[in-house]
Amino acid sequence: MSSFPDVTFSDLGNKIVLENGIVQVTLSKPGGLVTGVKYGGLDNLLEVLNKETNRGYWDLNWSEPDGRVDNFDVPDGTTFEVVRADGDIVEVSFVRPYNDQSEKPMVPLTIDKRFALHRGHSGFYTCGIYERLAGWRDFNLNQTRIAFKLRKDRFQHMAVAENKIRLMPLPDDLSPDRAQQLAYKEAHLLVNPRNPTLKGEVDDKYQYLCENQDNKIHGWMSQDPLVGFWIITASNEFRNGGPVKQDLTSHTGPTCLSMWHSAHLAGIELCPQFRNQEPWQKIFGPVYIYLNSAPAGTDMKSLWEEAKEQMNAELPQWPYSWPSSPKFAKAADRGQISGRILVHDRFAKTALSPGANAYLGLALPGAKGSWQRDSKGYQFWSRADSNGNFSIKNVLPGVYDLYGWVPGVFGDYKREGETITITAGGKLELGDVVYEPPRDGPTVWEIGTPTRTAEEFYIPDVDPKYINRLPSLEKWRQYGLWERYTELYPTEDLIYTVGASDWSKDWFYAHLCRKNADGTYSPTTWQIRFQLPALSPNLGDYKLRMAIASSNLAAVQVRVNDASSADPVFDTKQVGRCNAIARHGIHGLYWAWNVNIPAALLKQGENVLYLTQPHATGPFNGVQYDYLRLEAPAPPAAAAAPSSLASMTTTTFGHTERVLREIMWNYVSHQLVELRLSLKVGAGLDGDSRS
Repeated sequence: MSSFPDVTFSDLGNKIVLENGIVQVTLSKPGGLVTGVKYGGLDNLLEVLNKETNRGYWDLNWSEPDGRVDNFDVPDGTTFEVVRADGDIVEVSFVRPYNDQSEKPMVPLTIDKRFALHRGHSGFYTCGIYERLAGWRDFNLNQTRIAFKLRKDRFQHMAVAENKIRLMPLPDDLSPDRAQQLAYKEAHLLVNPRNPTLKGEVDDKYQYLCENQDNKIHGWMSQDPLVGFWIITASNEFRNGGPVKQDLTSHTGPTCLSMWHSAHLAGIELCPQFRNQEPWQKIFGPVYIYLNSAPAGTDMKSLWEEAKEQMNAELPQWPYSWPSSPKFAKAADRGQISGRILVHDRFAKTALSPGANAYLGLALPGAKGSWQRDSKGYQFWSRADSNGNFSIKNVLPGVYDLYGWVPGVFGDYKREGETITITAGGKLELGDVVYEPPRDGPTVWEIGTPTRTAEEFYIPDVDPKYINRLPSLEKWRQYGLWERYTELYPTEDLIYTVGASDWSKDWFYAHLCRKNADGTYSPTTWQIRFQLPALSPNLGDYKLRMAIASSNLAAVQVRVNDASSADPVFDTKQVGRCNAIARHGIHGLYWAWNVNIPAALLKQGENVLYLTQPHATGPFNGVQYDYLRLEAPAPPAAAAAPSSLASMTTTTFGHTERVLREIMWNYVSHQLVELRLSLKVGAGLDGDSRS
């Protein structure tokens, strides 16, 4: 790197210019807005037709505790400082302190926006430090991000994944004279685009979102000259909602986003609420704004391929060693844990099995599944290997709970008994941890697979008039699929017959309302028909395990063999504002419900389980099921001796006293939960909260 020129900065009074001989970045002073990025023969990659306040900026949405008014804010710094300038790196800071005497409503946060340019780098970094002190007034933080508006005359090809690279509409194509707005403001049918090849397509920014775990790189490409603009994110620790939370990437604008906190496809439960004047601090980023170029005549996709190489070089550099703020913890200041997760699903398997490909994560202490609603803290996740071995590295010092789930296994895992304390440089070996998922007895029937999505169910073909022609677009990301339910079931609702129906063909991907001829909507009731060759009423209740992958202002009422019963066996009540159905998602927040079905309601021979979604105020009321399973009562021998302990050998748990204690704790906890649930018909959620 010493062969490259020094990094310099110039203070022009109302602007700061950072240069390293490859890229030049211009920032407003003291606001800290990105007004210009010079690179690859272009004087400015940002949209020069926009005002300087609408090119590259941080923004946030916030509200008072009552949540009635959503305030949009582009935080302008009021002070500027060069925090490092040594030829190798120039790092600058723009701070907007909180002023509780401000005449204009002001979010109670001090925001420090930082930018860094390195010697020899083809791009720049940016990060932010959000902080509030004890005693500051309460508020809700609804969203925060970075947005870059690129030149529409140059950047017309977007890339958000290996198989999602395409020519995009121009922003003008979304104007009323060129497009028809559809069911909501973000969705448009292109009726007269400037590029006629796009005519008849739907453009909707939510069609290009992805899960946090996959949101490592996305951006735009210019064909003349061949220049790429990319956002590379080396860590998800500061994003909200965990690894499978979905969020925006790039979309028509051309707009390139780095989303950090949002409620997208999950609802307001992910908007952190600060109460009792609590203090808080969080560092977002750094993220890398990477630029690349190629000679004329080169295949444009080479820009994407080279950008991916840069992404792969960035990932192992996390946590970065260069940020000047002592608030950013370097590698030596962090710790790690490792272990192996085992699963014992009694009545399904007679012995422990490895939690293959399990998700394991550290997040703020809470109830089972609380991590998916957490936005205040950091989260650290990893995937187990095929043997259940996992390692979570670069964890900030603090106190956490260990959470997770195993694909193919119902419910949420949480390590019970004690929290986990991470220290700087510490390496904690947990050994074997055992997840015993909710299970009362053998399976009578099941629908779907417990993967926390509705992906395996029937997803209809898109109406041809609403198609997005990107060949690799997931089927559920096409527009208007909610309208297909009424078309497929115009007068009678879905009926699923266990043993004869195929859930990939006969179970619609979302339980929706029916649209009436007058434009109103009606509740719908689905049926699950099944046979019970024999009935054992003296053994206790049957159990319905019902996992929901998303819910939007909806509920599920469960009735057994009497669809007209005034009192359902169980009612989830209205839950969720995931909006995954409208936003082309196959999942949102996850709920796991455990429902007691009294044996007296069942009969030998044919039975019918009725699932009613009673809320019908519009097209998007509905739930997406993940998995349903009916369990028979446990036989007497199994109830007397829990198989999870009876089948374990000394070799399994005798290697350490600690593992034995954990297994005993899991069993005792399970029995306590089962005792509590057995005291009432139609018991609710797994444990103390939504899973």
